[in-house]
Amino acid sequence: MATLKVDPRGNELRALARAGSWRGRRVLEIGCGDGRLTLRLAGLGAKVEAIDPDVQLVRAARQALPARFSTRVRYRVGSVNPLPFRDRTFERVVFAWSL
Repeated sequence: MATLKVDPRGNELRALARAGSWRGRRVLEIGCGDGRLTLRLAGLGAKVEAIDPDVQLVRAARQALPARFSTRVRYRVGSVNPLPFRDRTFERVVFAWSL
């Protein structure tokens, strides 16, 4: 089976960087899956709270979290109905590849 390589040219990362400054921003990522996008956001300097309803994917994301991002990323099993956060907790919300 061939391995799927998402965004080998870095277009997604460039698009995120063009969207604005992520450094120090509190970001909610809905539908984080295995954390692929989460790590890109953290690499841009965001503080990411990443949720996904799939326990196995969240477990895999936690296990693959590089130590350098351990203070900027928090994974949790969760749903958007309702969101388990207070209003105005985040400055940005990312919802990608989740439908």
